[in-house]
Amino acid sequence: MTKILKPRLLTREVFAPYGDVVQLEGSKHFTINHGMTERFHDLAKIDVEREGGKAIVSIFQGQSYDFPIQIKMMERHPLGSQLFFPLNERPYLVVVGQGEDKLDPTTIEAFWARGDQGVNYARNVWHHPLLALERTSNFIIVDRDGPGNNLEEVWLDESDYRIISSV
Repeated sequence: MTKILKPRLLTREVFAPYGDVVQLEGSKHFTINHGMTERFHDLAKIDVEREGGKAIVSIFQGQSYDFPIQIKMMERHPLGSQLFFPLNERPYLVVVGQGEDKLDPTTIEAFWARGDQGVNYARNVWHHPLLALERTSNFIIVDRDGPGNNLEEVWLDESDYRIISSV
């Protein structure tokens, strides 16, 4: 039986069990550089220092998905958080789930992220890889590099989880 995932609007409150929403709106900020710059401060908890890891910054270029989108796999990173922030101000989808030892497929849910919102998946949070919409999009990524296995994947029955449209 197919489960249709209807994306909810991404807010700090609804996403809190999975990590942080990174956005200027509602963030702690203050003026620096002699009044010429506004610093939006401490937007996400970066957790990458397990087993000798270090934080790295990359740019991912995500190809656009077309609806309907089949959710075929989920992944998690047991040794560090992973932050995505869009550079092209285009909306994208976020799909997450819960489970300690393994993913509980009944918990999978989808969120619609505005092009000015990023997400920081907390360490060990199940999520779908990048789901760009509309056209190819670039994202700044802050995640972990270093020794150890920092990727677990689980494959789902293709017909079970599908997103048929955005919000």
